[in-house]
Amino acid sequence: MYFRRFYDEPLAQASYLIGCQANGTAVVIDPARVIAPYLETAATEGLRIVAVTETHIHADFLSGLRELAAATGATKYLSGCGTPEWQYGFRGEPDTVVLADRDVITIGNIRIQAVHTPGHTPEHLAFLVTDGATADDPIGVVTGDFVFVGDVGRPDLLEKAARIANTAELGARQLYRSLDWFKGLPDYLQVWPGHGAGSACGKGLGAMPQTTVGYERRFNWALGIDTEAEFVRQVLAGQPEPPRYFARMKQVNRDGPPVLRSLPAPTGLSPDLIKAALASGEAVVDARSAADFAAGHIPGTLNIPMSKSFTTYAGSLLPYDRPLHFILPDRSETAVSELVRDLVSIGFDRVGGVAGASVVSAWGAPLGTLREVSAREWKERVGNGTVVIDVRNRTEWDGGHLPGARLIPLPELLERLDEVPLDADLLLQCQSGGRSAIAASVLKATGRPRVANLVGGFSAWVAAGGQVER
Repeated sequence: MYFRRFYDEPLAQASYLIGCQANGTAVVIDPARVIAPYLETAATEGLRIVAVTETHIHADFLSGLRELAAATGATKYLSGCGTPEWQYGFRGEPDTVVLADRDVITIGNIRIQAVHTPGHTPEHLAFLVTDGATADDPIGVVTGDFVFVGDVGRPDLLEKAARIANTAELGARQLYRSLDWFKGLPDYLQVWPGHGAGSACGKGLGAMPQTTVGYERRFNWALGIDTEAEFVRQVLAGQPEPPRYFARMKQVNRDGPPVLRSLPAPTGLSPDLIKAALASGEAVVDARSAADFAAGHIPGTLNIPMSKSFTTYAGSLLPYDRPLHFILPDRSETAVSELVRDLVSIGFDRVGGVAGASVVSAWGAPLGTLREVSAREWKERVGNGTVVIDVRNRTEWDGGHLPGARLIPLPELLERLDEVPLDADLLLQCQSGGRSAIAASVLKATGRPRVANLVGGFSAWVAAGGQVER
């Protein structure tokens, strides 16, 4: 049996290619939308991708299932379990098989059995993998967003992201019962999860790429809780705010992601084109560092620095219905390719122009600046009438916040702009200053000129001996 894990660092997302070397066929589970790595690996290993499937309707990235099937002619295997409103909208397409609980996908000598494991989502499947050439029993289980290293999938996304009322507690109870099945698996069974540390699909995922059933039974907090009521309480407590784009991903992945066949090819971006884009209401994103943006930026641009969290912030703040333009710190071919990959992975297919950092110095008009305030400076100005906006998650807020601050988590900022006054002095604050710098750029671009960012955020405030409210 051939086995290969693929991992998308920005999304903390894992997918798997499993092949039968005896007859040269393979299946891909939970494919990302950029499919070149699967095609290249299959070609190198002499495998033909004949099947593609996924554990559930994803919320955190746009599925590559239809993209990969279109490129290879592979049969699509889709969950047919769960509630009617969360069935795949494209399950009637040719070369598509709808899976019921305990159905088997056969790839040469490899047997992949689908097991309905609802909780994270109603239709969720786990896949037991058996290498029939050497064994009669499974070697491992692809758990998707059911069981992670040290954690389990959050059951509240339908309610928090897709706004389907009264589904979080129901999902938690289903998850508890699904874990009963998992606990009954043999200790030696390998566990191949769908996400690692940094994913918003859980609250405490480990960074190890895989684990075993026995290890998780001993050390995963969720498997050590004896009552359903206590499990429900704990699994719903402290879950982070889902990024704003999760709701869109759920809907598009359910109905059927568009097939690209080729990736967008951005054009060059001159100062005149930037002026035209801003005048027409299109988003221009300055992806340089927060410090560089604060020192001087093209007025009206948003600051989302290129980082591991770029896709998360972009998905929370950028529009899907207009072209997007970018100013990169480095406009190399590699940097542009990585940008495009990150964007299409969450459904941003309308990539317009891309410029390098030199376009800022060539602007030919006064640049905007963003004031940065230190914690020590702010200690001397508390109570001066400035509106303090905390853009952290609620769990961070509950642990302590600046006196008089208002909580507007970053994923909710665009939906709650009417809560932010246009004519007041504003101080943006997060845990370390990164998210608040992004939020400050959004507020400046939406007509709020008197904006400042607290450098170092809440951590710097505490270190400076600032008062903390709880």
